[in-house]
Amino acid sequence: MQPQKSQKIDLTQDYPCPCRRRGRLSPIALTEAFGCNRCQQIFVVDETGQVLEQLSGSYPYKRAWRWNGHQWNPAHVGLGESYLPVALGITLIMLIIWLPLALNAKSNSSGIVLIVGVLLLAVLPALMVLLAYRR
Repeated sequence: MQPQKSQKIDLTQDYPCPCRRRGRLSPIALTEAFGCNRCQQIFVVDETGQVLEQLSGSYPYKRAWRWNGHQWNPAHVGLGESYLPVALGITLIMLIIWLPLALNAKSNSSGIVLIVGVLLLAVLPALMVLLAYRR
C-alpha cells in the first residue's frame, strides 16, 4: 500500500488536531494559522501550503505534518523523532563492550560492582527515552 499524496491545506476548513487529543483545528481570522480547541496549541501553514507546523516554545524540535485528505502524517522524521532506536543502539553497544570486560574482572567484589555499574549505565538511556516520550 502506497502512502497517499499530501494535499494543500485549505485555510478556511476545519481539520482534526494532529496531536491526537481529539481536538479540532479551526482557522484563526486574518492569519495563516489554526488553533486547536482541545490542546490550545497554535499551528501555522508554511509558504507552500502543504505543511502544518506547531508553534511551541517548550518543544525543542519543530513538529510538522502533511495532510493526505484523511489524516496527518509527519512531514519529516529526523533524529528528534527517533530517540528510541538511538538509545537502544547506545545501550546495546555499551552492553556488548562493557559486559564482557566486567565479567573478566579478576576480583569478585569489584567485578560485581562493575557489573552493577555497567547495567545502570545501560538502563540510563532507556530511562531517558521513557521520560522523553511520556512528556
